[in-house]
Amino acid sequence: MLNETLVSRFYAEVWNAWDADAARELLHPELRFRGSLGRRTQGIAEFLGYVADVRVAFPDFHNHVEDLVTDGPSAVARLSYSGTHRGTVLGAPPTGNRVEYDGIAWFTCSAGRIVDGFVLGDIEALRAQLVAAPTK
Repeated sequence: MLNETLVSRFYAEVWNAWDADAARELLHPELRFRGSLGRRTQGIAEFLGYVADVRVAFPDFHNHVEDLVTDGPSAVARLSYSGTHRGTVLGAPPTGNRVEYDGIAWFTCSAGRIVDGFVLGDIEALRAQLVAAPTK
């Protein structure tokens, strides 16, 4: 599988469709992952725990791949995230606010699976939206 396809499927199926079976197909069993919220995971089970926590905080969380560049085993994606704040995240109780923030992700792929992912999100922009007055 081409790394461009692999990373595109990761966002479309694992994140946007919340498909745990796709995660087991696309991710290496010993996956190392650092999410946009700063949490580090090792292995698919820990990663799926992180995904579940994000889903509680933002049940409609959506990742949009703005740009995707691949070279050899590496893939870099520029992303935008959106969702409605329905659960506690980063210490902030639910506000009902619609949030949007940006990020970038670096992946290492091998044999058709993602083995390492490092994601940096604009957490300051997210925090500002989590403490703002609820949107209507």
